[in-house]
Amino acid sequence: MHHASIRTANIHRAIAFYEQLGFSVCERFTAGITLACWMEGLGGRIELLQIPQPRPAPDAFGDEHYVGYYHLSFDITNASADLPSWLASLQERCAEAVQAQPDQFQPLKVLLEPTQQMIGDRIYEVTFIADADGLPLEFIRLLGNVQQSSS
Repeated sequence: MHHASIRTANIHRAIAFYEQLGFSVCERFTAGITLACWMEGLGGRIELLQIPQPRPAPDAFGDEHYVGYYHLSFDITNASADLPSWLASLQERCAEAVQAQPDQFQPLKVLLEPTQQMIGDRIYEVTFIADADGLPLEFIRLLGNVQQSSS
């Protein structure tokens, strides 16, 4: 995949948020009349597009009947020893950023505290947070495989 595109109400606030996650701007450009950029990090690339007259996004995480794109998911297996510590560190960085620049940052909103989840034959740690516009982001870390019993 080349990139995932995210529409934002304030590109500068969104860039600052994604920089806290480890992304960095690799290209700035305009798309029609709007500001845009590509950011790379966590093994992928995102595109941010500022929307001139934004409306609030639907609540994809909270509305169980929502249909459409749900979330981006980032695998941090190789980036962190455990998900709760990674999230605590991110919360601390975001709190410091809010103190330093309250007009640019907001406190980190955790949508789902770190939990373990079995998907197929693998066990993952999973957490969800909201980005600067309230869009859900998933962070996932592989813990291991379920042992198959040999009968």
